Amino acid sequence: MCAAVICFALLDTNAKWLGLHGMDPLLVAFARYGVSVTLVSFLINPWSHPGVLRAKRPWLQFFRSLMLLASTVLNFFALRYLQLAETISIMFAAPFLVALASGPLLGEWPGPRRLMAIGIGFLGVLVVTRPGVGGMHPAALLSVAGCFCYAFYALSTRVLAASDSSETTMVYSGLAGTLALLPVLPFVWTTPQEPLAWAALFATGFFGAVGHWMLILAHRLAPATVLAPFIYSQLVWMVLMGWLVFGQLPDRWTFIGGGIVIASGLYLLYRERVRHVPEEASSARLD
Repeated sequence: MCAAVICFALLDTNAKWLGLHGMDPLLVAFARYGVSVTLVSFLINPWSHPGVLRAKRPWLQFFRSLMLLASTVLNFFALRYLQLAETISIMFAAPFLVALASGPLLGEWPGPRRLMAIGIGFLGVLVVTRPGVGGMHPAALLSVAGCFCYAFYALSTRVLAASDSSETTMVYSGLAGTLALLPVLPFVWTTPQEPLAWAALFATGFFGAVGHWMLILAHRLAPATVLAPFIYSQLVWMVLMGWLVFGQLPDRWTFIGGGIVIASGLYLLYRERVRHVPEEASSARLD
């Protein structure tokens, strides 16, 4: 799980570097998905296992893939103007949106304690973005929109987990993203003028593919409630990458807001675990 988190931090670092060097975010996103689906094809080999391509809910697979694509593109545009630590702090609010939407969509209504944690978490996002006080960059709205898309991606992933394999979902993600961006490629293409830019484009897709593969392996070895807290370590890596690569350090409000978001997210995880303890105990008695 820690390796997956580092891969995602390196992915965003490459995307920001490419954006600052004149690469259109749509081109960077195409590289992210194009390289990723190529590598995943070698890992999974769908030609020898055609069942991987047979999704039981293909339209939901495409919706999930488009939500992930939208989140990626919006995040890459935001990274041109915001620090790495700022974008990830905003993205950490996605679990709050998932918890709110799980009620009407999945019938999993959050209780008063979880609602309070969600409210405090959104307060943390406001501290990071600071709207109305002269400190908010308009690109923060792109990051917030990306967070909403990511929440719908996460919800559809939960639904698909009951019908399709992780390998099927991973192939659809890369394939749909690549095909969706292919028509706009001629309008945004810029030939990299240095080998480092080519390497960064490849690395964007490489880290995306390896990160998601590591994520799948981690969830096979441990339950989600054990793994989820490690996701928040990404803030540490984003701060480190921002400092080493771009010479940027977040201000105190980003640290404070990010801390509030992380604390609220960890409390949500705790309440989720507590909520499932009675269910597990009841199942044990029935067995």
